[in-house]
Amino acid sequence: MHVLKLIFRNALRHKLRAVLTVLGITIAILAFGVLRTLVTAWYSGVNASSSTRLVTRNSISLAFFLPVSYKEKIRQITGVKVVSHAIWFNGSYISEKNFIPNFAVEPKTFLALYPEYALPDDQRDAFFRDRMAAIAGRKVAQRFNWKVGDAISLKGTIFPGTWDFVIRGIYAGTEKSTDETQLFFHWDYLNERLKKTVPRRADQTGFYLIGIDNPARAAEISAAVDETFKNSLAETLTETEKAFQMSFVTMTEAIVTVIQIVSFLVIIIIMAVVANTMAMTARERIGEYSIMKTLGFGGMHIAGLILGESLMITMAGCALGVILTFPAAKYFGHTMGNFFPVFHVSTTTVYFDIVASLIVALAAAAFPTWSAVNIRIADGLRKIG
Repeated sequence: MHVLKLIFRNALRHKLRAVLTVLGITIAILAFGVLRTLVTAWYSGVNASSSTRLVTRNSISLAFFLPVSYKEKIRQITGVKVVSHAIWFNGSYISEKNFIPNFAVEPKTFLALYPEYALPDDQRDAFFRDRMAAIAGRKVAQRFNWKVGDAISLKGTIFPGTWDFVIRGIYAGTEKSTDETQLFFHWDYLNERLKKTVPRRADQTGFYLIGIDNPARAAEISAAVDETFKNSLAETLTETEKAFQMSFVTMTEAIVTVIQIVSFLVIIIIMAVVANTMAMTARERIGEYSIMKTLGFGGMHIAGLILGESLMITMAGCALGVILTFPAAKYFGHTMGNFFPVFHVSTTTVYFDIVASLIVALAAAAFPTWSAVNIRIADGLRKIG
């Protein structure tokens, strides 16, 4: 207890210096935590992917569609449990600024494949019955103050025109990683209108979603699907949902790498700040440490005092930084929700903060400890006064 009391008093001997150092560490840990959360959010789609789902798209590009007639052929492949299909609609609400991820889907099979989109039974049934029905994620519904029963319109870009829908359900994610910013509606509704306006674009879909019975057979089933449509007018590329999501992340991999580098540079900078503080502290107290040696205190006692002070200052800043990371991430997620639908501070990020702080504390105390332990008593006493 006496040692802890001494460490505490030493840490607050120069109050302004201690406060400024703790503040610097707090800002660094806050920045580090938000940047690491940003990296996690970038990979949220990859991390939320299911090992029992495959995605089949046109082998040329997602911009090229596939015939809906492929569905029955895919269903007949051994190992396939459920087949659904969807198409990226890319409509905007009221104006182009109000971007919403929206898809035309086959309702029953789609929701069967994605149980993480939780809907009350009455809303699910209403969605199935009404051809003009749409379901929206909880976050997008809050954003535009939508309620069940509201009539809304989307302005199409890929499919021009004004498209009217009725909100029949608002889904909530069963997991933190579930995207709650999307809107889904009936593919049949889209297709029926295309048959009247642009017949050549009808009876097509953007990609197929395949539920399989055994994740270990994913590669085998993927190969079987692609082999089925080999040398057809629309050849396919089938991959796991994780690989499909990862293909989008790799397009911006350079940005992610820069963010990761910056996050670690923040830690290196604050390490230098804490090391400077501890070096100044040890230099000022070198005479005191020499007196302690004459009284019989060993190198371990002195090392413990210096390291303890470094840990106390650093971990105080770490604690404040971690606490502030949560409201900062919440604000960032609210502001940038269109681009990062899942923005949560993970337990891993908190562990990263703690480990980074411990490394900073140990590294900053290393040289001052070595100097104080190894200085001769006579040399240290000369520095008094």
